[in-house]
Amino acid sequence: MFMSAVLGAITTVLITGCSPPVSMVSPVTLVSTSAAAADVDRSQEENAAASDNEASVEEFVAPEKVLSGGEQWPQWGGTRVRNNVPNVKNLPESWNVGDFDRRTGEWDGTDAENLRWFSKLGSQTYGNPVVAGGKVFVGTNNGAGYLKRYPASVDLGCLIAFDQETGDFLWQHSSEKLITGRVHDWPLQGICCAPLVEGNRLWFVTSRGEVRCVDTEGFHDGEDDGITDPEPARVADLPDSGEGSDYEDSLQALIDGKLSEPLRKMIAEAGSEAGDDVKVETVTANKVWKATGTFGGVQRELLIKQAGPRISVFKTLGIEDKEEADTIWVFNMMEELGVSQHNMCSCSVTTYGDLLFVNTSNGMDESHINLPAPDAPSFICMDKNTGEVLWTDGSPGGNILHGQWSSPMVEVLGGVPQVLFGGGDGVLYSFRADRGQDGNPEKLWEFDCNPKTSKWVLGGEGTRNNLIATPVAYKGLVYIAVGQDPEHGEGEGHLWCIDPTKRGDVSPQLAVKIEGSERTPIPRKRIQAVEPEKSEAAVDNPNSAVVWHYSVADQNDDGEIDFEEEMHRSCGTVAIKDDVLYVADFSGLLHCLDAQGTPDGRPIVHFTYDMFAQSWGSPLIADGKVYIGDEDGDVSVFEFGPENKEPIEEINMGSSVYSTAVAADESIFISTKDKLFSIGFPKE
Repeated sequence: MFMSAVLGAITTVLITGCSPPVSMVSPVTLVSTSAAAADVDRSQEENAAASDNEASVEEFVAPEKVLSGGEQWPQWGGTRVRNNVPNVKNLPESWNVGDFDRRTGEWDGTDAENLRWFSKLGSQTYGNPVVAGGKVFVGTNNGAGYLKRYPASVDLGCLIAFDQETGDFLWQHSSEKLITGRVHDWPLQGICCAPLVEGNRLWFVTSRGEVRCVDTEGFHDGEDDGITDPEPARVADLPDSGEGSDYEDSLQALIDGKLSEPLRKMIAEAGSEAGDDVKVETVTANKVWKATGTFGGVQRELLIKQAGPRISVFKTLGIEDKEEADTIWVFNMMEELGVSQHNMCSCSVTTYGDLLFVNTSNGMDESHINLPAPDAPSFICMDKNTGEVLWTDGSPGGNILHGQWSSPMVEVLGGVPQVLFGGGDGVLYSFRADRGQDGNPEKLWEFDCNPKTSKWVLGGEGTRNNLIATPVAYKGLVYIAVGQDPEHGEGEGHLWCIDPTKRGDVSPQLAVKIEGSERTPIPRKRIQAVEPEKSEAAVDNPNSAVVWHYSVADQNDDGEIDFEEEMHRSCGTVAIKDDVLYVADFSGLLHCLDAQGTPDGRPIVHFTYDMFAQSWGSPLIADGKVYIGDEDGDVSVFEFGPENKEPIEEINMGSSVYSTAVAADESIFISTKDKLFSIGFPKE
């Protein structure tokens, strides 16, 4: 149930004969919101085009095709099995990005080596690059200020598309910050997920709690593939600064059917300079107007509203707006499902055939004590073509510890297509990867990744953890590490290898209440599963799915556990090739283990390496090397293999590396805190 040792990734689809559900609707031709999807009536010609597209898209996203091809890396982890091991050759083990002046940002490329290009990102970047269709897509904030209507001073969540060969900016999707503030949409965090690309469609989750499908070409293809009822795009705002201000004069000019000079200037600075032919008409007296004419050299209509202490101007995006995203459909999880994300909404979605899987990020409020929406779903399955929700699940319920930012994984395991979600209660859940029944999925198993006596303590002082990492499938087994929000600091961690063929509660232990000779199962609890002082105990689970577990390992056999011999909290996802597993923890240790462990369930630790800086990302294994970044901005490069315990290079990128390096088409792509780099040998 695996590919060649060169790739080190499973493709049970090939062995078992199971395959993803066949796509019946083309993601290329269908443009509809979920509400309107049922009313879409396509012609025979469109259906034929859809049929042709199905084969190409399925071939494009099949894990074995992506892994072996090495040309694309179209989602977080490359494929739905999430193992960051592309078959990319001719990658450098050393490079130099040049010097950047910390004050001005000016670049000195005198010493640059093996650097193909770099592009400016926002001021804080946590998203991982995705490479597909000749483009690189990265989530960040608006520090780069690529759009005139949104200067860098405006805080946004941004998904940016760059040209893969040159690094040129192509287009940007802009998500305005939620008015509820940091409890839902933390300042300057931007888009923290990695998007998913299939053909010319891209799916991602915005900081506003939306699932969006956009056209990868934007409006550069000369087509508006967007939603039937397009969203208004903000052009600019003129605030009320008091009596006698430009605001009052502009409001009176609108009432008189004119554009004031201050309003014209503001619109011009936003890239929509008004021509002499503009006419202003009242839509709602003293409140809403429409301005028709030439704006930015294009005939269009602007909508102008007086809303509270400001005058706001909006336009409808179209084929003339080459720097903007072309949105196909939008699903707002906060409005439609009652979700209340904590600090941010961040999930790197994945698909299986027509099915799109999303973690909603439902979580605590700002007090970190109350759960505003305990009945809102944590996991959802959607139709990727229409945005229709097929099923929802709220298994974590009221036991969510903090937030939910893990991403789903899909693989055929034990002959059954499974989608795995990391819950905010520290439990890994598996469901059958299908359309469900009556809006509900079939739950296959659940695995509590925390010791039953571990305890959640506000601020990160406890031992109970979330699941922030993404599960990975390899040779029929599943791997995941536990961790917490990096702001909570370092702490006790665990790495699990799980047998996904079992069913039911497959946790290592069960929580029971002891009353005489009786052992009564205890329902899951949020703070602490087992409280010994209440006559509760953890007992071994005869149905446990543990293959092996790593928390500590006395590597030098001195009878003591050193810092370097512990698995600490981790945001990182494992990468595995040829049974060699690498994972980084938040304490800055890179752990190298045997992926199979011992027959009696113990881990085999080859080595740990201390990077002396916190690591938020995950390893890349490619071209016989291992790449891992850290908060100090260093990328450590190891020769692949358990015997290679020291890096062959440590290369500083100029600013923090919170993301994961990816590789495609003989290039390494690394997003630092504020830049995107393409690294590779010079092309002839």
